[in-house]
Amino acid sequence: MKDITSIEDITLWQNAFYQKLLNDETTAPKFSHLNLAEHMPKIVAFWSFVLLDVEGYKTNVFDQHIHLNLEKIHFDKWINYFIATTDEMFQGANAEVAKQRVKMIATTFMHKLTGEYHAF
Repeated sequence: MKDITSIEDITLWQNAFYQKLLNDETTAPKFSHLNLAEHMPKIVAFWSFVLLDVEGYKTNVFDQHIHLNLEKIHFDKWINYFIATTDEMFQGANAEVAKQRVKMIATTFMHKLTGEYHAF
């Protein structure tokens, strides 16, 4: 398996990941309102910035999710699907960084949303 090395890789990977979220009865209600075709370029821009140092992502990622009223169960599933999708598609340094970063993001979001600290 190859590592995540291009915007095309990120696009395929995130589309596969979001399909899992949208097909899960717990997470689908939180994400079904998304116009995925409109939202995906923002997701791709974020992960391109994080993993490939591509400039252009300037949005506060937390502010984009605060209205979703996410709970720990949503984060648990989000992380599990994210890691599973990553492991199914890629192997390498960027894939590992992505899995570490998603855990940090979830921990930070949970703390900001609930005031509780939960390391994922």
